[in-house]
Amino acid sequence: MSRKQQVLILCSGNSARSQMAEGLLRHLAGDRFEVFSAGITASFVRPPAIVVMREVGIDISAHHSKSVDVFLDQKFDYVITVCDNANERCPIFPGEAKRIHWSIDDPVGPGNEQTQLAAFRLARDDLRKRISDFIDEQVETGHRAVSRP
Repeated sequence: MSRKQQVLILCSGNSARSQMAEGLLRHLAGDRFEVFSAGITASFVRPPAIVVMREVGIDISAHHSKSVDVFLDQKFDYVITVCDNANERCPIFPGEAKRIHWSIDDPVGPGNEQTQLAAFRLARDDLRKRISDFIDEQVETGHRAVSRP
C-alpha cells in the first residue's frame, strides 16, 4: 500500500517561516506530500505571514501554531528545519527521517509595516526557491509515495 511522504517543517515558534513553508509545499507539490509544521514552542501565526502568502495566492489564515511536542511519536520521511534555533533543538523522531536544514533569515523584527512586509517577502521567496528545489530533487531521484508495512 502506498502513502504520501510525511514532511515536518520546524521553526522556533511556528509563527512565520514554518507556516509559510507549509503553505508553499502544499501549494507547489499538490498532493505528493502530507505536510505539517510546528515550533520548538507554540506561538501564533503572524499577520504579515498571512498577508505575503495571500499575495502569491496561498491562504494560510486558518493555520494555527503547534508545538513540536504534538508530533514526537510520529514518523516522518523528512524533517526540515528553517531556522538555526530549531536545527539545534530539533528532537529525534522515530524512524529514519531525513533531516534537512535551511537557515532562513527571521522576518520578524523592528520597523514599520512596509519594512516588516519586505522582510516577510524575502523569507517567503527564499522558502519558495528552496521548496521548489526540494520538489525537483524528489522528482529527479524518483522519490514518490513509498510503501511501508
